Amino acid sequence: MTGIIDYGAGNLRSVQKALEYLGEPDVISDSESVLDGCDRLILPGVGAFGQGMEALNAKKLPEYIRRRAKEVPVLGICLGMQFLMRRSFEDGEHAGLGFCDGDVIRFREGKVPSIGWNCVSALRSPLFSGIPEGSEFYFVHSYYAPVGEYTIARAEYGVPFSAAVWDGKNAYGVQFHPEKSGEKGLALLRNFVRLNG
Repeated sequence: MTGIIDYGAGNLRSVQKALEYLGEPDVISDSESVLDGCDRLILPGVGAFGQGMEALNAKKLPEYIRRRAKEVPVLGICLGMQFLMRRSFEDGEHAGLGFCDGDVIRFREGKVPSIGWNCVSALRSPLFSGIPEGSEFYFVHSYYAPVGEYTIARAEYGVPFSAAVWDGKNAYGVQFHPEKSGEKGLALLRNFVRLNG
């Protein structure tokens, strides 16, 4: 069972539809007792970092996510990936969940936000098993995590950036939207579902 964390914001239904297409049982919830019954968690996200963290804090979800990530795989999608970082400088400075020791900063080049398909390379995780180097995924974002030790896939938009991150344990994040990225995105979600915590 995959739990989709509901904190009042995010593309919950589109992620759920992708999992249903894969035949993966899932539940959308903000209840710890419900999510405790899940073998893995997905943290989706769209919108502004500060507002998203406020919503997570209002539901007392950050500590829950940190605790469960010690037991089961967690996947942050788009803004959900950015939540995994140390902090964001979107409209001020905001603390993240701190799984990965890096910052989230704004693109300074090109049209912002970056919207559309982008090639992803330097794949180094079971999350990308069977997915060819240079595969394209769908992105919508104005802020990014620079490439660092946590980077398990990268892309470029004026500068290289983290297309995917990993804390070395159970917390994974992808900047793109796998649920909107066709067969490659479905393959990535299938790989995530098969991960063992």
